[in-house]
Parts: sequence; C-alpha cells; structure tokens
Amino acid sequence: MSTPFLSVRDLRVHFSTEDGVVKAVDGLSFDVQKGRTLGIVGESGSGKSVTNLAILGLHDREHTTIEGEIELEGKELLAASERELEHLRGNKMSMIFQDALASLSPYHTVGRQISEAYRKHTGASKKEARARAVEMLRRVGIPQPDMRVDDYPHQFSGGMRQRAMIAMALVCDPELLIADEPTTALDVTVQAQIMDLLKDLQQETGTSIIFITHDLGVIADIADDVLVMYGGRCVESGTKQEVLRTPEHPYTWGLLGSMPSLDSPVDVPLVPIPGTPPSLLNPPTGCCFHPRCTYTDSVPGERCTTVVPPLELENGRGAACHLDDGQRARFSADLAGSRPH
Repeated sequence: MSTPFLSVRDLRVHFSTEDGVVKAVDGLSFDVQKGRTLGIVGESGSGKSVTNLAILGLHDREHTTIEGEIELEGKELLAASERELEHLRGNKMSMIFQDALASLSPYHTVGRQISEAYRKHTGASKKEARARAVEMLRRVGIPQPDMRVDDYPHQFSGGMRQRAMIAMALVCDPELLIADEPTTALDVTVQAQIMDLLKDLQQETGTSIIFITHDLGVIADIADDVLVMYGGRCVESGTKQEVLRTPEHPYTWGLLGSMPSLDSPVDVPLVPIPGTPPSLLNPPTGCCFHPRCTYTDSVPGERCTTVVPPLELENGRGAACHLDDGQRARFSADLAGSRPH
C-alpha cells in the first residue's frame, strides 16, 4: 500500500477539568490515502470532532494534553509551531464546521470572509480575492454569485450557508478537507445536494476528505473507508463495503440494527443499542463497550471487563473485540440475515 497522505498514530487527547481528566481520545490510529474519503462514525461524545481539531492544531494546549503522532505528507503536526500550523490551515488542510451560522461572522459579508482567507495565503489583491470569492460561490452552486457575494450570512438559507462554508474551506484548494457533520441540520434534499457537491469537487481536485458523522446512511453514500469510534477509540476499521456488509464489532452491529430502512415492514420496531455512551471521565475497564454489549457471555472468563481488546489491522481491516473470528463471522451473518436489504 502507498504511503498515506495523513497518518495518525496512537493519538491521545486528554482535557484537564475540575472533576478530573477527560480522555476524549485514547490511543487512536488511522490513515487517509490521497484522493480518498474516510468516514468517521460514532455517537456524540465518541471523540470524532476532538480528533480532527487535533489534526488542525485547534486545541488549547494550556489545558489539553496531546500525545502521539500526526503526519501530513511526512510532516509531523504535533511538533509544528503555531506559525507553521497557521500556514497549513486553510492552505494545505481545511475544515467545514457543523454549524455554518455560528462559524460565519455576522458582521462581514460572505464574500469578504471567503476572500480574506484567499488573500492571507496567496497575497492576492482585494480585486483578485473578490473575483476568486465569486468564482467559488459559483462553483458551489450559489445562484447570482456576483450579487450574493455582498450578502451577509443571515441573508442565506441554511443550505446556502453550508455551501458558502464549503467555498471558504476550498478557496485555497486544500489537499485535506475535514467535514464535521456538515449536513446535520439540513433537510434531506439539501443534504443530498451537499454530498453530491463534495463528491464532484473531490473528483475535480483530488482532495482527501475526512467526513465526520453519526449517520451510517451518509457513510454509505460518500465514504471509501470507514472508522467506527466508541469511547475515544477505534473499534472497527475497513473499507465501506467491509464495514457495512460484513461488520465485525458488536457496536457496529448495533448501529446498523438501529437504522430504519425503506424495505422494512412498518410494524417492525427499530432495535436500539441498550444503555448510554461511557463517561470519558471514568471509562469502563476492559472493553469500553462491554456495559452495553449483549455478547459478553460468549467470551470465556472476564476478559471483556478486564482486558482492553487490541485493534489488530490487516490491510486496514480489523475490529477491537474479544470474540474470535468464527464467532464474529457467525454473529455478523445472523444479523445480516435478519436485516432488510
């Protein structure tokens, strides 16, 4: 396999609070290949956004302990200075935030906010930057971009604001784009348009994308590779086809089993995952999913409650679970047979 464009190894992000240390990310490793989309999926609080803020160097280092390695094209980011990170942010790597209205300044026009980023990284004149902003708004499908460039964020609809955020993120043609649940607050029609837009832009530019979501339906649409997070750790990894068709971890089985389907009879209830996500202040011992797992009785002894299962990857595929290969294959097949296709 080729050298990954982005490599994260044993990343740990811990926050110091009055109540103790929050282990938001606790030993996470993954790769992103050039021109591919990695979908990171998991419940709220699993560490998805914290991971990607660490990649961008946006955590407050005074109250945050960050350990591990993050390499972007061979350059170590955790050891980089703030000046080096400022040069990389927006230029080499960029992020689309979840809430466009909160992320865009209400005091400046959309065009000014897009052109400001372009001027900072390219040294372009105001005229050149404005022309670039109009071009980017047109590129992301904003109607009448030469007029809307002077509008303020509150004058845009939710879908248009998100398109403007994408335009701002892509104005310098970054090679890594992090999208943090960019379609969460949008209706399904606009959501589909945004997804199509990201895929089209990726085909045009060859950008690598990390797409954060809690929706496996979105993952099925946009991702090439999938990382399932739970309790600040990766519990399963593989290609989209591997994870969605032959999942190997009980948490992934639970996520798939709780999804509605158009093929399901209307009287068939969804099966939620029992319990609640773990406290990252006092995470469970052993496997962090064991308090909610219905398969612990299939593992001999008390390994689920005392031993952290290793994530052993082969060609990027693997799951952190004490069930043996035969058990995982059998349970996964049983669940696949009970799910509508």
